[in-house]
Amino acid sequence: MDWFYTLAVYDPKNPLIFTDSLFWLLMLGVMLVYTYQYQQIATRNLFLLGFSLFFYYKAGGYFFVLLLLSTVIDYYAGKFIAQSSHKPTRLFWLNFSLVANLSLLGYFKYAYFFTDTFNTVAGAQFKTVNWFAQALNGLTGSSLDIYTIVLPVGISFYTFQTISYSVDVYRGDVEPARNIWDFAFFVSFFPQLIAGPIVRAADFIPQIYQPYRLSEADYSRAIVLILGGLFKKIVISDYLAVNLIDRVFENPERFTGFENLLAVYGYALQIYGDFSGYSDIAIGLALLLGFRLPDNFNAPYQASSITDFWRRWHISLSTWLRDYLYVPLGGNRHGLARTYLHLMVTMLLGGLWHGAAWRFVLWGGLHGAALALHRFAQGSRRKAAPSGWGVLLVNRLATFHFVCFCWIFFRAKDLDQVGKILHQILFNFRFDLLPQAWQVHQEVIWIMLLGYGLHSLPNTWSKETERFFQIFPDWLKAVVIVLVILGLYQARNAALQPFIYFQF
Repeated sequence: MDWFYTLAVYDPKNPLIFTDSLFWLLMLGVMLVYTYQYQQIATRNLFLLGFSLFFYYKAGGYFFVLLLLSTVIDYYAGKFIAQSSHKPTRLFWLNFSLVANLSLLGYFKYAYFFTDTFNTVAGAQFKTVNWFAQALNGLTGSSLDIYTIVLPVGISFYTFQTISYSVDVYRGDVEPARNIWDFAFFVSFFPQLIAGPIVRAADFIPQIYQPYRLSEADYSRAIVLILGGLFKKIVISDYLAVNLIDRVFENPERFTGFENLLAVYGYALQIYGDFSGYSDIAIGLALLLGFRLPDNFNAPYQASSITDFWRRWHISLSTWLRDYLYVPLGGNRHGLARTYLHLMVTMLLGGLWHGAAWRFVLWGGLHGAALALHRFAQGSRRKAAPSGWGVLLVNRLATFHFVCFCWIFFRAKDLDQVGKILHQILFNFRFDLLPQAWQVHQEVIWIMLLGYGLHSLPNTWSKETERFFQIFPDWLKAVVIVLVILGLYQARNAALQPFIYFQF
């Protein structure tokens, strides 16, 4: 019965992720059952809801209770908002939803951060207590550590998703879900539940009531996205992490400045391959099941300005921050000074969303300052900016290197480590050791060149790949899928690397 235990019980040392063979065995079972249910809309939705909750349990353990709690709170808040024409009542339930969601997120994600900050400023010695674990111990007789707060996987993503639902219902931008089961399906849909894209209710809930449709083009796109996402994650991201990045960032002083710089470039590629790979897999899986999720990345390192970068990177988050934070703050409606302030506040909070540490706040602040500076530069030009391929290249290189500089704060474990990395790059580059560094890291460098080369290809190439795959006969598609999967299996590391954004 060991296989049944492995299948049914959450293992905190081996959470279920997209690169795990167990997940794809489960998906095979899901698709086999789905072939008999996809035409029955209500049955299909309940089946996918059940698997989504099981998937979250296998990925995050008992924290699925929080997912259920958030679902119940926001379903009824949205329902009461929609039913009332009394503005104070509607505003009360909107605020109830916001406070409940942000309180849960703040407690589990920021309790240590705020407690440590307060203790440092006030000289106090307060301790954080995991009230959730304490309640479970009382109810179930378990022995969970009440002084350790574990961040529930995906809480930042589904919290933002449910908040946007309540706000959109209040604004009248979306009709509420017909029942709690449909709303629970919207919140917990497993492809994007843990690391996005952050899906808007207006985009997804109408699909819940639509019949299944999957064209030949959709099928080809889904397969190419899934295989491409696995390639980005396993061949590019995980390889760079294990063979260079983790080693350098763990102890930057043991490596030359060149190796530190190589690790910074590598991390820029790692986080892109990891996160965009997850998004591609999520979009592809959803498409196979008949649901359309929004694109989340658009070649971000081809951006020609920091503003352009945020139109291409983590699109679902950047548009969420724009629509639910920047615009409500006032956007650009109250003069330049307020516009710059709103940009800074939005990006500072966006940085804090990524992690409970000052380095994330600083990362967000650097991006906020760059966005404000770019807005100022655009507004102060008296004539059209120079153009041409040379200017475009310079702009892209400048934007890319600024983003890479900011990634150091994002990846380093603390600000002291940031200083060590920058010191090595600036003062201990060791040009004389470049031939030896090439010998040691040439496989990593080739993988990086491959990754950046693929990233620099025009978007039309991916569309052409999908169309090319579409004309294959079914037997050849099956052969290609099997060969790619076998290749990925051979390329993957012995220890599966969790997706980076699971920690957020």
